[in-house]
Amino acid sequence: MDDPVVELNVGGIIYAARLSTVRKEPGKLADMFSNGVDSIPKDSKGKIFIDRDGVLFRYVLDYLRNQNIVLPENFHEKSRLKAEAEYFQLEGLLRSLDTESRQAGYITVGYRGTFAFGRDGLSDVKFRKLARITVCGRVALCREVFGDSLNESRDPDRGPMDRYTGRFFLKHLFLEQAFDNLQDAGFKCVASCGSGTSGGSAELKPGMDPEESRWNHYNEFVFMRE
Repeated sequence: MDDPVVELNVGGIIYAARLSTVRKEPGKLADMFSNGVDSIPKDSKGKIFIDRDGVLFRYVLDYLRNQNIVLPENFHEKSRLKAEAEYFQLEGLLRSLDTESRQAGYITVGYRGTFAFGRDGLSDVKFRKLARITVCGRVALCREVFGDSLNESRDPDRGPMDRYTGRFFLKHLFLEQAFDNLQDAGFKCVASCGSGTSGGSAELKPGMDPEESRWNHYNEFVFMRE
């Protein structure tokens, strides 16, 4: 047969594909099968064994079949898949992953908080206290940038990845970590605004310092990726 079916055991998961599929693009897989299958390591049942992540290999094989990559909506292992693409030396898959992860758009990050004070009042400002970091934007972009740190529990709408939401917030309270995530994803801050301070006329919550309540503030930062 000119184009036989080959059975692969990748990290304990079994796949089957045409020989032409695994050799479709130059790289480690094509080199592995360039001289036939007799010299390739096999498992106890005679299947070709590849010591890599078996779950992620399905996306490698999908790419080779279609010359394109379409990832699930809740896929959070893009960095690991990129490592697999680098291992198999699939330049086309690497480009596809970079293209998918570099969609243009805007993300707005906001936070509400107060400044905490020292024992003797205003002159000793210690640190800021954040109540929550909110995230607004297109769902696909927000998930790409923040991954597992994105809390979607207040967003009951489920639907297309191109929808927008203002209900996401982060599972942590580290504003600089959120900024680092955005910078790593290629976003730049293009605008910001703040509410300043309040006059302290609002009713105090139990346990809140009356002096601290004068310094409530809300800020938003708009990030853009072209």
